[in-house]
Amino acid sequence: MLKKVSIACLVLGSFAFAEQLRQIKFEGLNTLSDKTATDISGLKIGENITNDKITESIKNFYEQGYFKDVWVEKPSSGILVFHFDEKLAISNVEINGYGSGDDATRLLESAGVKKGDFYDSKKIQVAKQSIIASVQSEGFYDTVVEVTTTPVSDSSVSVTFDVNKGEKIKIKKLNLNGAKELDASDFDELLANKEQDFLGWLPLRNSGVANVEQLELDPLRVKDVYMRKGFLDAEVSKPFMRVDFSSYEAEIDYNIVEGEQYKVGQVVVSGTPSGVNIKDMKDDFKLNEGKTFNIEKMRKDIANIKEEVGNLGYAFAEVSPQINKDQEKKIVNISYIVTPGSKVTINDVIIAGNDTTKDRVVRRYVYLAPGDTYKYSDLKDSKNALGRTGFFEKYDVKSQRVSEDKMDIIVDVKEAPTGSISLGGGYGSYEGFMVNGSVSDRNIFGTGIAASVSADLSKISTNFSLNFTNPRLWDSEYSLGVNLFKRDYEYTNYDLDQFGGSLTLGRQLFRNLYISTGISYIDNESEANSDSTSYTYKLLYSDKYEKLSGLLGITFDNTDDYYVPREGFIASANLEYAMIDGDIDAGKATEYGYSDFSDFAKLSLKFGAYYGLEDLIDYDLILRYKARYTLLEAADDDKYVPIAERLYLGGIGSVRGYDAYSISPIYYDTDSVANRVGGTQTFSNSIEASIPISEEAKMRLTFFADYGIVKSDHFIEDFDTIDKSSVGAAIEWNSPFGPINFVFAKAISPEPEDDTSSFEFTMGTKF
Repeated sequence: MLKKVSIACLVLGSFAFAEQLRQIKFEGLNTLSDKTATDISGLKIGENITNDKITESIKNFYEQGYFKDVWVEKPSSGILVFHFDEKLAISNVEINGYGSGDDATRLLESAGVKKGDFYDSKKIQVAKQSIIASVQSEGFYDTVVEVTTTPVSDSSVSVTFDVNKGEKIKIKKLNLNGAKELDASDFDELLANKEQDFLGWLPLRNSGVANVEQLELDPLRVKDVYMRKGFLDAEVSKPFMRVDFSSYEAEIDYNIVEGEQYKVGQVVVSGTPSGVNIKDMKDDFKLNEGKTFNIEKMRKDIANIKEEVGNLGYAFAEVSPQINKDQEKKIVNISYIVTPGSKVTINDVIIAGNDTTKDRVVRRYVYLAPGDTYKYSDLKDSKNALGRTGFFEKYDVKSQRVSEDKMDIIVDVKEAPTGSISLGGGYGSYEGFMVNGSVSDRNIFGTGIAASVSADLSKISTNFSLNFTNPRLWDSEYSLGVNLFKRDYEYTNYDLDQFGGSLTLGRQLFRNLYISTGISYIDNESEANSDSTSYTYKLLYSDKYEKLSGLLGITFDNTDDYYVPREGFIASANLEYAMIDGDIDAGKATEYGYSDFSDFAKLSLKFGAYYGLEDLIDYDLILRYKARYTLLEAADDDKYVPIAERLYLGGIGSVRGYDAYSISPIYYDTDSVANRVGGTQTFSNSIEASIPISEEAKMRLTFFADYGIVKSDHFIEDFDTIDKSSVGAAIEWNSPFGPINFVFAKAISPEPEDDTSSFEFTMGTKF
């Protein structure tokens, strides 16, 4: 270092008088080219150079972050030689003792060290402390991290972080000294450090593991709970944690002065701009006169005020709550003072993160454009619309202030894999061994167009299909769908052989409302699949006809995600009017009095509601309710509706735990043969609770209860309604190959003639 300093002094001294620069040389430079280094230096051949210019050029090199040391020497007149001592590059980073896979990768990313970085001892020490803090936040006390640096070459090193997690501290006792009105259970929702529950290792139970980093924030959470219960004067001391290091068990003490509980007096809102109906807005308030004060409800009311004002264009409105306590009456008067600011217009819509999806496709789902007046509901609806596409793994729509009356909308997305080529197989309880192959993409070349070609083979089925859907034909509000299929399926009583297709044209009427109309054609060949000699059996299941249908549908969908919605609902109604042409078997006319096939109408209704509880319980629990109703009505009761067109339940999509299409009215003929003849009305519904298994693998566990009924007015007089129910669990995996659903179900009180199924799975179907 003394040598370098003396050389630097020599150079600076030699340039006491200006001298013209003839040549620049670089020694020890590997990271940058000579041309780039010359540009960074700021020096130019032919110019007069001074000590100040040389000093500035050295600073420029240091700012690049590549070098440990930079110095200059002057071997002869007009020549400068820059010498560099470059930092080593990190060729590999490993972490041992913590785990593997995504967990370890995420920990390293949070530490800020990755392959390709330049080695910096200070940065490594910061990363080490970051890893210790992250591991200790998981409850591992006395965590130790050792760093090993191994040379790989003259210019690179490998860095290894060895983690000793230490021991987890379990909180055995939480003492709330002075608490009379509330007890420990009242704080479970918010506290990061709380007592271990009985059987705390079970899901949804509290393990009692201490989070030391969060301990200093817990008094604020205790205070917040009191504020939610109306105790505005509550005082909470800092926590004192006593740890028994022989067992790593801890006890935490708080000293609390509760004070008085307050109820709400007057609630006043002032300063709102014209257009806001204060009376209607106050009717929706969570915190009204006479209720116990709750600061969380007050926060929600503030958010509601901002939303109402934001819907009028005041994006930067501020709401200041004034709380006036009356200690004698034990009431608190609340005054919300609104400062709306200026109306805000959209300056620009900036799309980011979309490598494949076209900007114009993303903009379809953003309901704010440059020049529009800001509206909060448009911002929220845009985010939900992006989620419903299924194109993006992550998505967000944010506002960025540009000036007092302008803002940019930032649409930040991370694309999900929407296309797949798959060839695989499996085993299903009903279909046996299966082989399937498909080529599909829900977002071809980023255009938003979906298409698929698929084939499925099993011991009971052979299916081929071709599908094409353009949801925005020529970027309009219209959609076009084409479907062609060839289907051979072995139902319980008959073999179905169909060929057909459909053409549909749709339009988006409103933001969440869609209609469609179309036609479909099916050529059906059905044959009885049993060796039974029953004449009735063969008559029932041998139908040959052609069907031409008109289709009409309407759908409402305001959910927030395509695969795993956490809010909103889906409702749809589809009507089919079918005209059937075929020659009815003469035996049917004799046996059942039917002279011809009947045209028919079919109405299908579906409803799904989704509600995520994470905001309420700080856990990603999703509740779902799904219902389906179908009605089939013959145009002429004296004519025959084919068995293949009638209604059945069972399997995924209706009542799990029963074989697909096995829940049906049964007609016993003269040979006592059981014939499943289908119904004319079906209803099924499901209640589900879904929890995460692995966020990284996008896997969830869902518990469900199903119930369904089938009614009929064909063949069987005085037919009693069939009702079936089941319970079970499903593993839902949003895999790289598409959604996969593994279902484990138990039929409740099945009859001897029922065909039950304890395991099923599907691919490519939304959960």
